Amino acid sequence: MGAVAAQAAVRRVGAAPVPGGVAVREPPAGAAAWAFAAAAPAVAAAAAAPMGLGALLAAVADRHPSRVAFVDQAGKAAWCGRPAITWTYAAAREIIARLAEGLARLRLPPRSPVGLCMAGMAECHLTLLAIEQAGHVPCLLPVTWDEARLLQAVEAAQIQAVLTQGQLGTDRPAERLCRVAARYFPLRFVAAFGPHVPDGVIGLDQIVLDHRGDAAALGTGPAAGLVSFALGVPAAGPRPAPSRAAGAPPEPDGPPAAMHRDGDALAAAAAACLVPLRIAPGDRLLTLLPPSDLKGLATGLAAALLSGATLECHPVFDAAALSAALDQPLPTHLVAPAWMEAGLARTTAQGRLRTIAYVHRAPARLSGREPGRPGVVDVVAFDELALLAGRRDALDVGLVLAAPERAAAAGGLVQIRRDPDGRLAFRGPACGAGMLQRGISPVDSVDEWRPSRYRATLFAGVATALTLA
Repeated sequence: MGAVAAQAAVRRVGAAPVPGGVAVREPPAGAAAWAFAAAAPAVAAAAAAPMGLGALLAAVADRHPSRVAFVDQAGKAAWCGRPAITWTYAAAREIIARLAEGLARLRLPPRSPVGLCMAGMAECHLTLLAIEQAGHVPCLLPVTWDEARLLQAVEAAQIQAVLTQGQLGTDRPAERLCRVAARYFPLRFVAAFGPHVPDGVIGLDQIVLDHRGDAAALGTGPAAGLVSFALGVPAAGPRPAPSRAAGAPPEPDGPPAAMHRDGDALAAAAAACLVPLRIAPGDRLLTLLPPSDLKGLATGLAAALLSGATLECHPVFDAAALSAALDQPLPTHLVAPAWMEAGLARTTAQGRLRTIAYVHRAPARLSGREPGRPGVVDVVAFDELALLAGRRDALDVGLVLAAPERAAAAGGLVQIRRDPDGRLAFRGPACGAGMLQRGISPVDSVDEWRPSRYRATLFAGVATALTLA
């Protein structure tokens, strides 16, 4: 699907393309048509320079400056010492410009890898966009990682600066990253939002106060992409898929591998999720996933900006806060980890939502899901390589994994094949990721098949599980 088809998708919903290729006018054809139109920037990748998330935010800010972009979780001050703030698209663009100007004063070489180690709060989204605007490569570092794993990731991506926060509950991420910097000499700068900013660490709050950036320039230059980290095979071999009621599955062991993808590939991955989610401009996207990997970013920040929605993150799970948020009379779409499905099914959440997306991380068990349930979307993450999304009442992921040719019905953003050894392979605009080698990203074609580590277990023509090959 090329640029002509992308523009046709925009025309089908009656929306006018703006610079960067983003259609931001509400379509008369409804939310489903908007989701297809949202894919237009991604599938036109071959005809334009790589586009970043900043261009998406700027496009919405131009047309709808007072629309709410980011909403913090109520009670945020209790776990990070910072007030909960609601940001409009116009206000967000201004703060991003200030942070980007402060980063430019660090005099890092263009396209330098810059770590981002924060919980899912508004400051995290603003900082990621500022790193991109400053011409650098955001590297997503989970704030829950310990010092040893952070050091491995910093070395793998050759990170030269890290932006973080001073407090997360009783944890002190900025202090931990200072210890990482002491062990990795090329890491020259650590900056953090307060409180509890250690001596020698740059205060990001002060940067926002001291600098004035060019908000109008947001998203006008080519984006350098981003880096996320894939974790290795568990030390004990293939682990069984966790019980749906067993809680969050543990992360695999092994050193993190740095995976780079450009802005077009990220936009395509988000667009592939938007097609079944059917998020309309101005809707609220409430996510319980951290924005620290592909599945969290594509179903969160990238999806919200691509659809012109409002993003609300709940990085610290609080049942009362979640229930109160869902009680607000807003068209809402919820993104949650798959292991929470059994618990959420016992609540009234489903009746208050337009859609709910359950995100699975391979290897995973897909049996036991309620089939054909309307309004429910499954998103399956294959490491940092690819995401597969589908509605249970139409093009369910279990059916697609059993017959990979069905993936073509999602617009060609993700294509799947089963190799002779049973492993699943992926290609397409949404799968354009490559492992960094000495800080250099490989130049691969979107037409190249990329094998995964997983095979599908089939029963009666449906995939019931994903296991390590």
